[in-house]
Amino acid sequence: MFLLRQNLSKQHAGGDVAPRITGRRSNLEDSRRPTRRKASCVENLSSVERIRKHTSRHLGCSTLNLAMKGLEQTPAELWELQELQKLNLSLNVLSALPSGLGALENLQVLNVWGNELVSLPPEIGNLRNLRVLFAHKNHLKEVPEELAGCANLEVLSLANNQLTALPNSLSNLRKLTKLNLGHNRIEHIPACVYAMKSLVFLHLANNRLENIADKIQELVELKILIVEQNDLHVLPRTLCCLNRLELLNVDFNDLQSVPEEMYMLKNLKKLACHPLDTGLHIIHNPLVKPIMRFYREA
Repeated sequence: MFLLRQNLSKQHAGGDVAPRITGRRSNLEDSRRPTRRKASCVENLSSVERIRKHTSRHLGCSTLNLAMKGLEQTPAELWELQELQKLNLSLNVLSALPSGLGALENLQVLNVWGNELVSLPPEIGNLRNLRVLFAHKNHLKEVPEELAGCANLEVLSLANNQLTALPNSLSNLRKLTKLNLGHNRIEHIPACVYAMKSLVFLHLANNRLENIADKIQELVELKILIVEQNDLHVLPRTLCCLNRLELLNVDFNDLQSVPEEMYMLKNLKKLACHPLDTGLHIIHNPLVKPIMRFYREA
């Protein structure tokens, strides 16, 4: 009887243990289920939602930074983010931008410098709110006429490309204040530039300029003009009408003289020595007469 009771108690004990183990497994499985559900939710996110997760708010603007990602192509879903205001695609290996770019109607800043772009899509003209375009250090040989549609553009950098001209349509960029065309293959300042009446900064260094047209006097707001490292033989007298001019850099040209009216440029107060100094930069020119005679006592 004693042995029988022992066996029964063991069986009951075994019966008690089994449900407990099963219960623990059940609890473990339940605890895992929510995790699986969360993972499933992430997997079900559209690629647009995934790329949207990388956007941020910077100074109140919706911003996406995809710089230095080794991109050879832009994600197709990118052009669905119509809320974007700032897009940085710089320092990648992009050879083209798709027409979908024109869908980003709220874009204000587009940064594509340091890529391998050989052209810009005509749809860029749909970016009516664009204020800043950085497209320097690419392989651009021309600029689309449609860029004129970006009538609110204020800053345009096309330096370090292979440009020889700009389309006349860009005369429409009346709000442009800063234009950088340095390190290109331009022989004559494009006619459209003289129509950009709001220009404060104009950079044309390291081109193939042989002259500056008399129309330069129409850029009445101009404060900085950089034309160093060109083939200039003469400066137009009308340049002396730019009474706001604070920095004029004509270093490394072929100037033998300057206009007699240079004294009229009252804001060119000194000969500049340091590259960042305001004043007149005129070293490495075969000047026949000393330049100091133009700096008369007040």
